[in-house]
Amino acid sequence: MTLDSRPDVVLMDVRMPDLDGLSATRQILSRDEEQSPRIIILTTFDVSEYVYTSLREGAVGFLLKDTPADRIVAAVHSVVAGDVLLSPRITRRLIENFAQHHRPSKYRRNHLSSLTSRETEVLHFVGQGLSNNEIAERLTLSAETVKTHVKRIMGKLELTSRAQAVVVAYESGLVVPSAE
Repeated sequence: MTLDSRPDVVLMDVRMPDLDGLSATRQILSRDEEQSPRIIILTTFDVSEYVYTSLREGAVGFLLKDTPADRIVAAVHSVVAGDVLLSPRITRRLIENFAQHHRPSKYRRNHLSSLTSRETEVLHFVGQGLSNNEIAERLTLSAETVKTHVKRIMGKLELTSRAQAVVVAYESGLVVPSAE
């Protein structure tokens, strides 16, 4: 149904009867379309592997089903605007998990060598969760210039979403989780 109706945003459950949500996300985003839908995973399962896999597959949000309806609506608007959204509880756990278990990936670090120093700097701020406007302010650039850098980063690293860029920034060691 989703493939035929071409929605802007898809709220996807992880566990479904015929095809799990992570496989469905992969299938939807693997289609060669000019504008793929933004996918938010909405689930009762607070499982790290679901979060990591969904972000790697290109989902741009991960919310728990206990999220209030008004926040889900705000999340839809947020991802349409280009943001990545994770439930606060999930974000905290992801950062703790990265700090304890993940070491920088040589594969990803080698891929970062294709980036210019400015692109690396922009990726660092993307990894910290800053918007294009916030990055522009910090680097004294226009938001449009930052948007161009982000687009080039995603092209060079073969990424399909800003969420994947955040994962790469952490996996490469470009962003190190705080110990708070």
